[in-house]
Amino acid sequence: MSQLVIENMAEGVVSGIGPRRGLVTALRKVFSFPAMLHAWMVLVVVRLAERNLPDVDIWWHLRNAQYLFGYHHLPNFDAYSFTVAGHPWMNPEWLAEIPYYLAWRALRLEGIEILMLLMLELIFVGVLYLCYQRSKHIKASILACWVAACLGTVNFGPRTILLGYLYLVILLAILERFRSREKAPLWLLPPLFCLWINTHGSWCLGVAVMGIFIVCGLFEGEWGTVVATRWPQQQLRQLVTAFGASCAALFVNPYGYRLVLYPLNMVLHQRLNMASIQEWASVDFHEPRGKVVLVLLAGLFVSALVSRHRWRLADLVLLLVAFYGGLSRERLLFFAGIIVAPVVAELLDWVPPYRAEIDKPWLNAAIIGGILAFVVLRFPGPAQLEAQVASQYPAEIVPYLETRPPAGNMLNYYEWGGYLGWKDPHLKVFVDSRVDIYEQAGVFKDYLELAGFRNPFAILDKYRIRYVLFPRNAPLTLLLRTDPNWKVVFNGGISTLLERVGPVPTN
Repeated sequence: MSQLVIENMAEGVVSGIGPRRGLVTALRKVFSFPAMLHAWMVLVVVRLAERNLPDVDIWWHLRNAQYLFGYHHLPNFDAYSFTVAGHPWMNPEWLAEIPYYLAWRALRLEGIEILMLLMLELIFVGVLYLCYQRSKHIKASILACWVAACLGTVNFGPRTILLGYLYLVILLAILERFRSREKAPLWLLPPLFCLWINTHGSWCLGVAVMGIFIVCGLFEGEWGTVVATRWPQQQLRQLVTAFGASCAALFVNPYGYRLVLYPLNMVLHQRLNMASIQEWASVDFHEPRGKVVLVLLAGLFVSALVSRHRWRLADLVLLLVAFYGGLSRERLLFFAGIIVAPVVAELLDWVPPYRAEIDKPWLNAAIIGGILAFVVLRFPGPAQLEAQVASQYPAEIVPYLETRPPAGNMLNYYEWGGYLGWKDPHLKVFVDSRVDIYEQAGVFKDYLELAGFRNPFAILDKYRIRYVLFPRNAPLTLLLRTDPNWKVVFNGGISTLLERVGPVPTN
């Protein structure tokens, strides 16, 4: 903002208006109606994300980064559990864990919260840029960003995938600039993909987007309202070269080709993971997020029927791919929101344009100030963040386990495994949310059968379980409470610890 003020003051002096008029002009731009709308968008993102701090994966991400900083190499086998101890393991998100760990070291939970909100803000600033580049309509662009924010809530939280979506926005900005201006920094794409593959598996979305962008430019023609323009030979050569270099850059990682093949491994060999974890399920249209998707789809369909909007072939294909992914896997709705936002901004051309001459900068300034004050005052302190964590994780039992370490194997609730290991590194868990390693060893299948009441006692005996730590009202907890072979040794607000009475089977 200060740079903008200085530039406008200088412009005012040169034109003879004077620094005072230049300052007023700058303030009118800073506190414009679009700036006020963007402040509302910031508030929407903060409000949607404020209860998402205790993500189930953040704890073992922090532990991995702590290991990296302590031993100066990546963990290549499991050291967190007793069920798959020593099993080879590859950490595909090691680079994304570092900023979260540094944020935690700096400000603990507050640092993680700030980093999460900063990354979300950067993503949506990028989406706003994409929308405006396409529509040249700032009000429509901000409204489209709100749509993307509503779709993206499934990934709001301290998650490594946020960095992946930030890279996606950068990729789309470069490609859009290349398409509209025939010149863009394509040389940035190989280092971008090199960072991306070491950050998150969503790099494969970037490869798909770039591939669609190139292939659709091989066609020329009009099909109703769909148009395609063939790439000039020089541009096509530049794109293909950048694409090839980007694919080669994927192999610059600590695991080589194995990391490149990891998304394929997930699709083919982690079917329990994708079938059992909620975010891999299809969209539920009875939930608020599903209703937003339904309204958006209906709006796009109606717009396609009644408007004269001409669809570029690449946009249409990307839109279909994004919605197919988002509808079949709820986790990909954020991806769909990023892809669809620029199209929505174009379709909202009926929204009245921004008119600077009727703007009320002082009213806008008051609203922006009120929004920023609300965000700052509502920002949770350490005690509030700890309470938020304690409402979902068994913080209450950590002191008990530190003073009375389990004298045997303990079955833990799936979502609590990472947290328990982070709070007490000496505690070996049964399972955590690194589903890949547990599914490969068959442990995750046994956990699902046990939690689903399919031979629970046989599985407890198989793993020689002496303790069970589960939510206090979970069906397994209620079952064991009534069994004379088990007794309650700790009963908290959200968790119950049961101990086996008598000898543990030796198998």
